[in-house]
Amino acid sequence: MDEKILVTRSSMPPFEEYVEEIRSIWETRWLTNSGAKHTELEANLREFLSVSNIALCVNGHQALECILEAFDLQGEVITTPFTFVSTTNAIVRKGLKPVFCDINGEDFTIDADKIESLITEKTCAIVPVHVYGNLCDDEKIEKIAQKYNLKVIYDAAHAFGVRKNGVSSAALGDAAMFSFHATKVFHSVEGGAAVFRDSAMYEKINQLKNFGLSSPETPWYCGGNAKMNEFCAAMGLCNLRHIDAAIASRREAAERYRQRLEKIPGIQLNTVQHGVQSNYAYFPAVIHPEKFGCSRDELAKALARKNIAVRKYFYPLTSSAEYFKGAHPAGETPIAKFISDRILCLPIFEGIGEKTVDRICDAVISEYKG
Repeated sequence: MDEKILVTRSSMPPFEEYVEEIRSIWETRWLTNSGAKHTELEANLREFLSVSNIALCVNGHQALECILEAFDLQGEVITTPFTFVSTTNAIVRKGLKPVFCDINGEDFTIDADKIESLITEKTCAIVPVHVYGNLCDDEKIEKIAQKYNLKVIYDAAHAFGVRKNGVSSAALGDAAMFSFHATKVFHSVEGGAAVFRDSAMYEKINQLKNFGLSSPETPWYCGGNAKMNEFCAAMGLCNLRHIDAAIASRREAAERYRQRLEKIPGIQLNTVQHGVQSNYAYFPAVIHPEKFGCSRDELAKALARKNIAVRKYFYPLTSSAEYFKGAHPAGETPIAKFISDRILCLPIFEGIGEKTVDRICDAVISEYKG
């Protein structure tokens, strides 16, 4: 049987480069609590992402929780159910009520035209989600937020390094969260970051991620522990040096997928957004069984038999979480439900190569029964 193809594979710097990067940690024995590597990575990311304010965290989820808490929000938050559970969980864990808005069926981001109808006197913020390297309609969202005096906090876990007409995804909204998990385009093994417009938030987020402390002997408020350690920061420093090559490799793979699959009946690829420089974080395909000849689930099983791993991402909708107890029927967001039931992310990662992409495409096309 052919070698197994994973749906993703972590980018890694040369071994010797990482060893050299962590050498000074043995000399200082400063392993966590905002050491030299942490400070350097924060500065480098500030420059790469073209932002003035950034705070590193242990992961993207904790970064989002810190942002929500730092804004001292109360009430309802308009968001999307077409996301990873982390987004919705963070909102609920901070005592806020998610109100789910449908997505559009072209790039799978939140449908900005449907947000305003969901706003009530209890609405305090909008949490849109950039997906697969596609950006939300930030211009429409910003206008709505200004009209109703709402905070805009982007879940940008899929949007590291993405730019729209030259503007960094990190510069959109009042704040944004990035994930540096091992599966992401840029990673620090585990890690994340909060970026934000208001420089006054820097101190507050750093206190929130450090038990609420501002100093060892100062009265504190109830924070948690969300600090990034030095070894993760060192991995981030190494991977950031190679990020352009990593994205270029993914772009080549995505372009090859499009060449092979975009004209196959029953396979819908997301719209290429005008003016957006994607990071090609994932390669999603929507399978329409009435045209393709088999369902998404049947195709996934067929690919698994050929040693090709795929992921139904995002499925199911987060609005179906057990803790909602059925309070959010799928009919509230029909397009999100439709896409979620048919979405399949094909393997893409740095160094995947044309030969491997062709093997995957051949396997997909062989299941076409139209």
